[in-house]
Amino acid sequence: MINTPSKFNVGLVQMSCQLRVEDNLEKAISLIQEAVTRGAQIVCLQELFRSQYFCQKEDPAQFDLAEPIPGPSTRALSAMAQRKKIVIIASVFERRDAGVYHNTSVVIDADGTLLGTYRKMHIPDDPLYYEKFYFTPGDQGYRAFDTRFGRVGVLVCWDQWYPEAARLTALQGAKILFYPTAIGWHPAEKALCGPAHHDAWKTIQRAHAIANGVYVAVVNRVGHEGPSEGGLQFWGGSFVCDPFGVVLKEASQENEELLVVECDLSHLESIRRHWPFLRDRRIDSYGSIVRRLID
Repeated sequence: MINTPSKFNVGLVQMSCQLRVEDNLEKAISLIQEAVTRGAQIVCLQELFRSQYFCQKEDPAQFDLAEPIPGPSTRALSAMAQRKKIVIIASVFERRDAGVYHNTSVVIDADGTLLGTYRKMHIPDDPLYYEKFYFTPGDQGYRAFDTRFGRVGVLVCWDQWYPEAARLTALQGAKILFYPTAIGWHPAEKALCGPAHHDAWKTIQRAHAIANGVYVAVVNRVGHEGPSEGGLQFWGGSFVCDPFGVVLKEASQENEELLVVECDLSHLESIRRHWPFLRDRRIDSYGSIVRRLID
């Protein structure tokens, strides 16, 4: 049994991305350093932080961005984790083998050890989000990891809309769910749909926190990427909410920003005692959940 503290500080790195992958890795490491100086102990980067969001088009040349795990990004981040004695969660375009690529999050412990990976399970295919062209769906299931500062779960972006993913991760003992994310508006849709889209995104993740009695930490990218007359406007808005869905801190929708937020497991314990949703689950009645529809 790992002896973990009752409190820990989470750092979320919300940043814009440039064309050169080296610049993005350098920026991420610099911002991790800044988060550490502000007390962060578990730092999470946004989805596919090392490049601009390349899934806006189907282009086989973009596979050149992929890297193995371990690879350049994980080696650099492991060294940082070991040097600063922090946990780092990072989203990587993984080259598993020729023709098999994943959208993968790595969890690196505070001694630099690569604890494991989570491969994104739900893969979208929408205008400017052509992820099925690039990513093989995850085959590891949902996972939680014991880090120096607590047991954490990691899911990725499109996973955040699925209560089953949050539930199965929480049932493994994760006390906080991290969601590295790359979500934004088509600029032409922002005026018409922007507030509704953003509100739904925030609401569903607060609901995961409430239903499972866990902290939820969501880190999104920010800024415009793609053609000036189109592309995507990433809406930032990274946030951390407590196990009853109360937003503890939230980033802006326009600017790069660091969030550092304290998570208190005694608060989680208190909420679960008063709102025992996990206790009262009728596990004998949920068999049909594995069907696509109940006809």
